[in-house]
Amino acid sequence: MKKVLLSVGCVVLFLGSIGFAEEAAKPYIGYWALNLPGGGAGWMGIEQTDGGALSGSVLWGGGSPLTYDAVIVENGALVVTRVLKEKKDGKEEKKTEKITATTDNGLLNVTKVVIEQDGKETGKSEFKGKKITPLPAKPDLSKVKFGKPIKLFEKGFEGWVAMNTKAFNGWSMKDGVLSNRVLDENGKNKHGTNLRTVATTFEDFNLKTEACMAKDGNSGIYLRGIYEIQMADTFGKDVNCHNMGALYGRVTPLVAAEKPAGEWQTLDITLCDRHVTVILNGQKIIDNQPAIGITGGAVTSDEFVPGPIYLQGDHTNVDYRNMILTPIIQKP
Repeated sequence: MKKVLLSVGCVVLFLGSIGFAEEAAKPYIGYWALNLPGGGAGWMGIEQTDGGALSGSVLWGGGSPLTYDAVIVENGALVVTRVLKEKKDGKEEKKTEKITATTDNGLLNVTKVVIEQDGKETGKSEFKGKKITPLPAKPDLSKVKFGKPIKLFEKGFEGWVAMNTKAFNGWSMKDGVLSNRVLDENGKNKHGTNLRTVATTFEDFNLKTEACMAKDGNSGIYLRGIYEIQMADTFGKDVNCHNMGALYGRVTPLVAAEKPAGEWQTLDITLCDRHVTVILNGQKIIDNQPAIGITGGAVTSDEFVPGPIYLQGDHTNVDYRNMILTPIIQKP
């Protein structure tokens, strides 16, 4: 009988420790807008399974969110780590990127370091984060009311501005076609500037446009300056979250609907209540899916402020025409 009671006691203790761990992790569960050093926009997502295990991913300004190897709560602090591998003098070295965060009423204090193979800490940075309110339910797009359409190319470059005046500007407008040319005569990339609307007051809307991708082309249309709809020459490739029409790094198209490079392609994009719908060449490839966070290259980590339309111009040649934005003026 004593052995049975001892066994039951151990089970109670074990379950109690699980409950304590879940309670300690609760303040960190969810999505966080990160204000990175130097003004960059970042994002972090922390999730917990029914069994209590934690997982996490982080977006460091550009690219796609990175999945981390270990996520724990230690002495009340969130500790997130991933192993970095690199070769030095022909030998593989392992480093550990470590993020430590504490929270206070929806605000996050974050420290990031890299632990070298010899145990030394380098590259220390400190920054802040803010809890993002949960995503709303999918909006009923059939009940959305739209305002007056805005022809974004009607007055040529009037209403558009380069985002980096120090970078090469390869943008030009002719006969209603906005072109970006960033390759020199040898095919070398001049890494041109991005282009955005002067207006930064766009919230939820429908955006229709046509795009013509160069061979192996890569560009992007940023909704409100924070959510990138990928523009890329991915004809003939399997669906991927980095393909034409994808919400970059976030939502993979349902089907591959892109055309070959050099052909004009139509896009019909709706952003409503942090949900995205994309119709590419007449096929719905993203159906009212949640944008769970900003994408790489966002101008801000704040998903609740109006913003511009911006076009990525630092990768390859691309053409756009007939870009029309129709604001949503009433949601259900």
